[in-house]
Amino acid sequence: MTTDEQYMTQSFELALKGARSASPNPLVGCVIVKNGKVIAEGYHKKYGEYHAERNAINSALKKGVSLKGAELYVNLEPCAHFGKTPPCSDLIIEHKLSKVVIGVKDPYHEVAGKGIARMKKAGIKVITGVLEEEAKELNKFFFKYVTTGLPYITIKAAQTIDGKIADDRYRSKWISSTESRRTVHKLRSVYDAVLVGANTVKYDNPKLNVRDVKGRDPYRIIIDKDLALKHGFDVYKYADGKTIVITSLNAYISKIKLLQKKNIIVLPCKIKNSKIDLADALKKLAAHNIASIMIEGGAFVYNEFLKAGLVDEMLIFIAPDIMGSGITAFSDKKSFKDYSSVNYYTSGRDILVNLRKKGN
Repeated sequence: MTTDEQYMTQSFELALKGARSASPNPLVGCVIVKNGKVIAEGYHKKYGEYHAERNAINSALKKGVSLKGAELYVNLEPCAHFGKTPPCSDLIIEHKLSKVVIGVKDPYHEVAGKGIARMKKAGIKVITGVLEEEAKELNKFFFKYVTTGLPYITIKAAQTIDGKIADDRYRSKWISSTESRRTVHKLRSVYDAVLVGANTVKYDNPKLNVRDVKGRDPYRIIIDKDLALKHGFDVYKYADGKTIVITSLNAYISKIKLLQKKNIIVLPCKIKNSKIDLADALKKLAAHNIASIMIEGGAFVYNEFLKAGLVDEMLIFIAPDIMGSGITAFSDKKSFKDYSSVNYYTSGRDILVNLRKKGN
């Protein structure tokens, strides 16, 4: 591993510290080096707050260290526009850093090479593409969000070895191991939202929050086309304004108002083939700054998202049990033709299979 790659890896580690708070902004870490020694670090802590580069530069200034001639390592191109904070590229130029090493260019249209061009014009040596694939992977949510206007979609399913996610009476607790359930809670704390269909709420009554690990609760999204669910389920009991119900444009206004009185966000969406138009729903969710969604059930929802071609990734926990009769997770195996296996992991007694959409 080269010196540039070592410092870039360090920036990745810093960036991950913002995984539960930076969205919909990207995960960014920054390392500043002078005379072969790290003099400052920073990362983007929270959406709307200072970027990683500014935090690192401020850290050096507080120590009374001169930044003239220093080198800066950052996993994503420094911004060149005024958003909630001033441009980081201008700050780098102002403090006369001599070299900037970047993992990957920022695809956001307001940046998209402009930060690099601005720094080069000021005489700063700029190197790009260091550990580029790793840098893209780190910000897969952000890249999908800013290039398509849609959230990154992951299906999470727990099934038996014969492909069942519940028995004939829709009972599914607990198919996966304790270790797998803990992993799911970690994932919930990283994704902006978790999504389920009305049947999952009806039969499982999930809380859809983060337990067993430290982290923020995600938004809880329920697809309920006809607003038929009763309001006694656990997902309707939160007062934090992070429960969202996807329904039809034709839903009764009186039912919508009842939900809104409970501080629940209601998003009426278009209907396509007598079902919720999922693409329309995702656009409306993206407008609420939701950049990533983990779908947790049930089978109908999984298959509708797959048929619509909207799934980027799948995480399938396979338990070493045979259920026989029951609810099959994936009814059309042809849906898998667009996905390839990335990795297999052990998770307690389970196997976790990670599939990615080809080309992602």
